[in-house]
Amino acid sequence: MRKICSFRNKFRKTGGKRVILPEKLEEADTDFSSILPFNGHAETVQKILDVVKKSINGIDLAILGLENQQHIHYGMPLRIMLGDAMGYLKEYQEITKRNRAEGSLEGSEEYLSGFHREDRLHPMITICLYYGENEWDGPFSLMDMLKIPNGFRNAVNDYSMNLVQVRESEKFSFQNRDVRTVFEISRNIFKKDYAKIRNIYREQEIDAQLGIVIGSITDSRDLINHALKKKGGRMNMCTALEELKREGVREGIREGIREGMLQGKIIGRYEDGMSPEEIARKMGLTVQQIEEVLVKNKCSIYKR
Repeated sequence: MRKICSFRNKFRKTGGKRVILPEKLEEADTDFSSILPFNGHAETVQKILDVVKKSINGIDLAILGLENQQHIHYGMPLRIMLGDAMGYLKEYQEITKRNRAEGSLEGSEEYLSGFHREDRLHPMITICLYYGENEWDGPFSLMDMLKIPNGFRNAVNDYSMNLVQVRESEKFSFQNRDVRTVFEISRNIFKKDYAKIRNIYREQEIDAQLGIVIGSITDSRDLINHALKKKGGRMNMCTALEELKREGVREGIREGIREGMLQGKIIGRYEDGMSPEEIARKMGLTVQQIEEVLVKNKCSIYKR
């Protein structure tokens, strides 16, 4: 939790000032793949981000990358570090190529690097937007992925990850109303706090397009279908919540059916003379799982 908050604190020094403006954003190439020379041969390294924008402020700009993640990725800090590094390398190679073509390099140091002393790269800022239902239990930085011998920690360079979890997004303040709505409703759907959504949006309607986004984030096909019926208009969240509740009931029934069928197979095989170990091996389950089903259903020697 501390590391999530530290990401939020990175931007507190702006005093609440909006430093990224939609009207100042431009599309940028999402492909950061490059060719790296290694001992006389070249290796192609591929890296493609989900979304990349250029934020232009006067003559300065920053490259903004976004990694959308529905499932926890235990290598995400490394993945983001690689994407940022490839972004820097791409710009570095463009600058050195231009400098050499212009013949503007002076001195052995500039010839060696292809870089003027005053040349600078633009910052890469990548955010991982995690919209899974479960809390992120993966690494928050490169250091979390390393097994560091005693005495070496201070010598190892870390690389922190900018992580935004939809389910923990109450810590963030969104100035854009639509973004705030998407995060707020999605967060409370994950928490199954439908009463809070109903209290806030009882007298409000939201854009149906936002309903599609929320349905995609929360993996709710019924909510998406409900929003699509509005054909670009507006939708009432209280009505949509009823769709969600019905969807939850149907999923519970389906899960119950699946569990019942699984238990039936286990009991049937046990009664045919198979041991718990054989059943576990046959069905790809653990012996403990098999025994729990047998105990629950009071089968033979497993009666209690």
